[in-house]
Amino acid sequence: MSVDIVTFGCRLNAYESEVIRKQAGAAGLGDTVVMNTCAVTAEAVRQARQSIRRIRRERPDARIVVTGCAAQTEPELFASMAEVDRVVGNAEKLDARLWQANEKVAVGDIMAIKEMRPHAIETIDGRARAFVQVQNGCDHRCTFCIIPYGRGNSRSLPVEDVVAQVRRLTENGYREVVLTGVDITSYRDGEARLGALVKRIMREVPELARLRLSSIDSVEADGDLLDALADEPRLMPHLHLSLQAGDDLILKRMKRRHSRSDAIEFCERVRRLRPDVVFGADLIAGFPTETEAMFARSLDLVDACGLTQLHVFPFSPRPGTPAARMPQVARAVIKERARRLREKGEAALAHYLAREVGARRRVLTESHALGRTEQFLAVRLATPVMPGEILDLTIADHDGRQLLAA
Repeated sequence: MSVDIVTFGCRLNAYESEVIRKQAGAAGLGDTVVMNTCAVTAEAVRQARQSIRRIRRERPDARIVVTGCAAQTEPELFASMAEVDRVVGNAEKLDARLWQANEKVAVGDIMAIKEMRPHAIETIDGRARAFVQVQNGCDHRCTFCIIPYGRGNSRSLPVEDVVAQVRRLTENGYREVVLTGVDITSYRDGEARLGALVKRIMREVPELARLRLSSIDSVEADGDLLDALADEPRLMPHLHLSLQAGDDLILKRMKRRHSRSDAIEFCERVRRLRPDVVFGADLIAGFPTETEAMFARSLDLVDACGLTQLHVFPFSPRPGTPAARMPQVARAVIKERARRLREKGEAALAHYLAREVGARRRVLTESHALGRTEQFLAVRLATPVMPGEILDLTIADHDGRQLLAA
C-alpha cells in the first residue's frame, strides 16, 4: 500500500506535494492517490477532473483525495464527483492531523491564515534541484487571477527557517535550490526583503552551488536583489517575469502595477548589471477588451524586453474575478493570438539557442540524458550521466527547443 501524489501547476505545488507525501504517508492511509490541483485556468481544472476519472478506472480500489488551489476554490465541484473520496483545502493539506480525519470535505478559510510554518523537507522526490517555499499567498488582486482565493493573503517564512532548510537540502546533496512562492518579491520578514534573504543564504550556505528564483514581479524587485544579481555568480542569471501583457491599457484593466516601459527598463537595467541574464515571462493572450493593436504590443514586448522563454496563457475567465465580467474576446480569436504568441516565443528561443552554439556552459544534470544551463536552457547530453551533477560542457548544436552537448 502507498500514497501516490499527482501534481498539477506550479513549483510551489511541487514543493507542497513533498510535504503531503510525508504527512499523508505517516498517517498510514493505505492505497491512496492525492491529486494536488491547480486553479489558474479553467483548462487546469478540466485536466484535473479528467485525471481523476482516469485514475479511478485504473485503480478502482484506491482512495482518491483532491487538494490544491482548485479544491480550495471549487470544493463542491470535486466533492460531487463519484470518483472522489475526500476534498482537502490548501491549508489543511499541510497539516498531518487532517490526513488522519475522515470528513468528506475539509476546506477552511484560507484568508484567515496570517503566518507560515516551516516544513522540514529532506528530499524532493525524483528531482535534481530542490524547492524551498519562502512565501505564500498574494495581497494584490489582479482582475484575472483566482489564486488569492485559493492561497490567501501574503505571508512569509522567517529568514532563519529558510536558511536552515536550504542548508539541510545542500547537506543532502542538492547542488541547486529554487526559492518559490506565489509572489516571492513580496517576501517580508521584518525589514528583510527578498534581496536580503538571498544575500543571507549566499553568505551562510557557502556550500550551495546554485540558487535560483521562481517567477518574480519586476516592479517589486528591491535594491539588494539587484545587487545580488550583479555580484553573486551563484545566483542564477535567469529571471521569469510576471508581465502578462505589453499594452498599458490592458495592464491597467488587469490591475497590474507596472507599465510597458517599466518592464522594458527593468530588463535593460538587469542586463547592464548581469550581461549573461536571460528573461522568461508569463503573457496572457486575449484578455477582455484586447484589440488586435493591443495584442500587437504584447507580441512586440518579446523583442523589446529580449524575452527567451515564454509561458503563454490563453485568457480563461475564472469564476468570481472582475475580468470574468468584462466584455470577452471570442474564443477563436484568443486561441489564434495564443498560437501567434507561442510562435513568437519559439522563434526567440531558437534565435538564442543558435547564439549558444560553441559556448562552454555549466550544466546541472536533471536526468541521465537532460540538463539545464545556468540560464535554465535545456541541454540534451551526449552520453548518459548521473542526475544532480554539474558538468562543464561545450554546446555543439541545437534543435530549436534545446541545446545539444558535444
